[in-house]
Amino acid sequence: MSESLVNKKAPEFTLMNEKGEPVSLSDFIGKKIVLYFYPKDMTPGCTTEACDFRDHYESFADLNAVILGVSTDSAERHQKFIEKYDLPFSLLVDENHEVCEKYGVWVLKKNYGKEYMGIERSTFLIDENGVVIKEWRKVRVKNHIEEVLNYLREIEGE
Repeated sequence: MSESLVNKKAPEFTLMNEKGEPVSLSDFIGKKIVLYFYPKDMTPGCTTEACDFRDHYESFADLNAVILGVSTDSAERHQKFIEKYDLPFSLLVDENHEVCEKYGVWVLKKNYGKEYMGIERSTFLIDENGVVIKEWRKVRVKNHIEEVLNYLREIEGE
């Protein structure tokens, strides 16, 4: 079980986005960040999750929150994923899973009897000062985006 990051400074990082541009956590000081880690572009669960974030993008923007997705896929694959599903947010490349490890989401997984290292679907909500205020680990895609939005609305007092 990974150690909770809640009430701690979010681990800083700079990763390349789908366009090969560097994106740092500190670029977003003054905004809330919904940082979500997902296993793989173009797979059913990850596509559903990304499209759910897309469909609620305006609601997050209205709450002063930016959405950033992270996986170990390449920039090219991220770009295809964004284009195919018209995603309005950046996907960050963590090919060496360094950031995944900082957030405790690079874990031993089991699938059809095989064990391998991979990303455990997780979402972190980071406040305007760069502090983790909520985390969701072992995320189930169904209704997840609504949970995150509802939490944001609660803390905004809406």
